[in-house]
Amino acid sequence: MKRIIGVTGGLGAGKSTVLSILKEEYGARVILADEVGRSLMEPGQSCYEEIIRTFGEDMRNEDGSLNREKLGSEVFQNAKELSALNRIIHPAVKQKIREEILKLDEGLIVIEAALLVEDHYDEICDELWYVYAPTQERVKRLYENRGYSEVKSYSIIHNQLSVTEFKKACDYLIDNGGSLEHVREQIAARLHAV
Repeated sequence: MKRIIGVTGGLGAGKSTVLSILKEEYGARVILADEVGRSLMEPGQSCYEEIIRTFGEDMRNEDGSLNREKLGSEVFQNAKELSALNRIIHPAVKQKIREEILKLDEGLIVIEAALLVEDHYDEICDELWYVYAPTQERVKRLYENRGYSEVKSYSIIHNQLSVTEFKKACDYLIDNGGSLEHVREQIAARLHAV
């Protein structure tokens, strides 16, 4: 039997910690939407030609690969272009994840996607988990792990769903503001309860 869990949460909340525990301690097959998206933007893959058609030939590197830096700097300064890119990538990623799940006969399958709630992954998942950490803790982690300034961290956090929105959309909350052992206990409690 398959059990499909979607894991989401704000930047710096500790989703990677939860995914690591699920993979290493419970044998979960983890599917990262970002990795799927990157693979679909490779030459010959489903999103590549559409991106070139939409954003222009100058998005192609000399070797034919997509110039992700140039594309990123262009779309993140223009909401209309970002929306156009999202319309190309997100449906394709979701479809590819569906195909991957169909190949698996049984077991624990975990999908991590930044836009898990917004892109309605509840259509695919049996349950959605929200990884929570207090904002100040997230800002501290983003500084220590990624070198983000306070201003950059708060700007990103402000543009993500609020805690209230995440809680409303998800079936289970994992509080990652304390010890690793506490996170493990919450995961075990949920996996054994349902």
